[in-house]
Formats: sequence, structure tokens, C-alpha cells
Amino acid sequence: MIKDLKDRLKSHRPYIPPLEGVGFEYGFNSKQMNSWVKYWAEEYPFAAREQLFNKYPQFKTNIQGLDIHFIRVKPEVPAGVQTVPLLLLHGWPGSVREFDAAIPLLTAVSKDRDFALELIVPSLPGYGFSSPAVRPGLGADKMAVVFRNLMHRLGFKKFYVQGGDWGGIITGNMATLFPQDILGYHSNIVFSMTPRTTLIQILGSIYPPLVVSSDLADRMYPLSQKFSYLVEEMGYLHIQSTKPDTVGVALTDSPSGLLAYILEKFSTWTKPEYKLLSDGGLYSKFTKEQLIDNLMMYWATNSITTSMRLYSETFNKRYTGLKLDEVPTPVPTWLLQAKNEISYLPGWIVKSKYVNLINETIVNDGGHFFAMEMPKFFAEDVLKAIGEFRKWHKQNNIKTEL
Repeated sequence: MIKDLKDRLKSHRPYIPPLEGVGFEYGFNSKQMNSWVKYWAEEYPFAAREQLFNKYPQFKTNIQGLDIHFIRVKPEVPAGVQTVPLLLLHGWPGSVREFDAAIPLLTAVSKDRDFALELIVPSLPGYGFSSPAVRPGLGADKMAVVFRNLMHRLGFKKFYVQGGDWGGIITGNMATLFPQDILGYHSNIVFSMTPRTTLIQILGSIYPPLVVSSDLADRMYPLSQKFSYLVEEMGYLHIQSTKPDTVGVALTDSPSGLLAYILEKFSTWTKPEYKLLSDGGLYSKFTKEQLIDNLMMYWATNSITTSMRLYSETFNKRYTGLKLDEVPTPVPTWLLQAKNEISYLPGWIVKSKYVNLINETIVNDGGHFFAMEMPKFFAEDVLKAIGEFRKWHKQNNIKTEL
């Protein structure tokens, strides 16, 4: 596989030069391609990075006909410290590699906590080493069922969940569908496409203080500017929601194409202004090794096409007809809202869905890949949230036997 990859990287056709004075506004700047491709083919330490990946125990188990790959990390706890399970889900175009730096921080034992986390970190079906569906229908709602069943298979009847991007949507669905199983929901992204939310956003565009505090108004308004940004950034979503297999052919055949397609997202979704830079700002939060590690999860497993199908299986009439966004969910909830995340909603709006929203952490830095960009802050916030979830259960006399 590695020899074939290197051969493909070295045999690409000449890249078309970018327009004069352009950064990443038109997508990945082709002037950057040669250095990235050369690094991947000649300098990327394949063996060392594989060893790093394999330092955590990994397993596969069959859930509903799908072989689900997952990392499982257990803490070593002293007497008096309870081990509690946390399901940690990635999104697209990420992978379990997003959590490399956060895992040891999350599983660390502290004298300031009476609990420690046991992590279950799966690859979504059709991503990485998890097998894809063979027939239509595996959307974010059904993935919620798969991961609930995975946790039950591992012996956890009750557990905490965390996710961003698709991971946030899937774990949110788990909280809605199985509130008796989910002890707490932490997410670093919030979406709402209900008519009520849309109406509130429109009213706020007339007079923002009705909706959002002045110090956070620029995360929502002017609405025309935010809408323009979404239109500019969501072209990929329309393709992947309608014809994922077509673009999948190109990305499956060309590692340099895969690199450009995915790393462009790590540029503009980390900070919109990075599109103005010739290097896309890719070195501001990530190393080359980290970004290629993530690419390898797609290339080595030939999973880019099946990963993109999650969009077409979710953004459709069947899924939207479920109206899960409109179902009040009692699971205690904690939001981490980064400065440069794609969307922002004030907590009071979110509470109509997650009625027991305990806290929203407002961060003046960070973007879409928060666990990878700011792993220390991410881990501290997750641990703080779970501590507060545990207090909430005690105050409400809710049993939390795992």
C-alpha cells in the first residue's frame, strides 16, 4: 500500500497555477501542492506514525452487521476513584486521529477528581477501519443506534458522550433517542434547523440584542455575511449530499487530490481568514505529521467515498422527517462554542432542545477541529463538564449505575 501511495504521489500531472495574488479563496492553493506531496512521499515517517497510532489498544466488534473499529483506553485508578465511560466521536473529514493529543489528558487521574475516564473512541461506520453499510439508509439517526449498541456490548448501560461535527450530531441523537442511557452530552458544535430557530435568527438580524449579547453578536450577524460564508463553504456538502460516489472516484484514485480536498477544510474551518494566506494557515494549529496522519486514515482504508455517503444518508426527507431537532431532550448538556466554529447559537435558544443545558463555554479562539487544535483546553472542558454532570445527577437523585 505504501509503495503504491508513493508511486501515485510522485507520478501526478503538473498542477495548474493559481490566479495571481490568491491564497485559498479558490480552494487549496496549487503552489503549496508540491511541498506537501513531496513531504508525504519522501519525508513522512510512516513507521513512526503507525507506531504512535498503535500505542492505544484497538479492537473490532460486529454491531448490526458492521465491523466497528474502536480505541479503548482504561485509566489506572487508585482506591476511591470511580472509572466512568465516555464515548468520543469524530466527524468529517476527521478521524480518531483528531484525539491523539487529547486522549492522555482525558484519561489522566487527578487528586482533584473522584472519577477518571475510560474512553471508547470508534471510527464511524464507513470511516477508517469501520466497515461501511452495503445498502442505503445508514444516516446519523441509525448510527446513534449502532453506537448505543456498541456501548452496551462493552458492558456500559449508562455512559457519557462527546462529539464534534458528525460526532456532535450523532451523540446528540443518542441523547434524544436514548435519554435513559446517556448520563451527559458534551458537544463542541451546535446545529438547529427548526423553523423556530430560523425565525429567531431572522428577528435578531433586525435587532441583534433581542437574540445575542453584544460581545457575541459578530458570531451570528450580519446575517447576510454569515449566509454568504455558509454558501461559500458548503459547496462540498451539496455534492456529498447528492452525488458522493462521483467525487469519490477522483479522491479514491488520487492521493494528491484527497490531500487538497481535505486539507482545504482544515484551513478555512479552523479560521475563515486563513483563506487569504498562501499556505492556508495550516501550520498555525497543526503539524504536517498530524494532517497526514488523518489523511492516512482515509487513504489506507479506501474509505473516502463511504465516509461522504453519510451526508446523502442524513440530508434527505427520511431523516429530516424524523424532526429530531424538535424533540426536547432531558439529558444534561454542556456546549463548547469556539470563536471560529461554523455556527453559533446562544444557550437560551439551545435550551428549547436541550432543556437541561448546564453550561456553555465561550472560547475566543479555536475552530471546527477543536480537540486537535486545542487539546488541553478541550480535555479540561470535557472533564469539567462530566464533573458537573455527576453533581447534577446527585442533586436530582438520579441513579447513575454504569
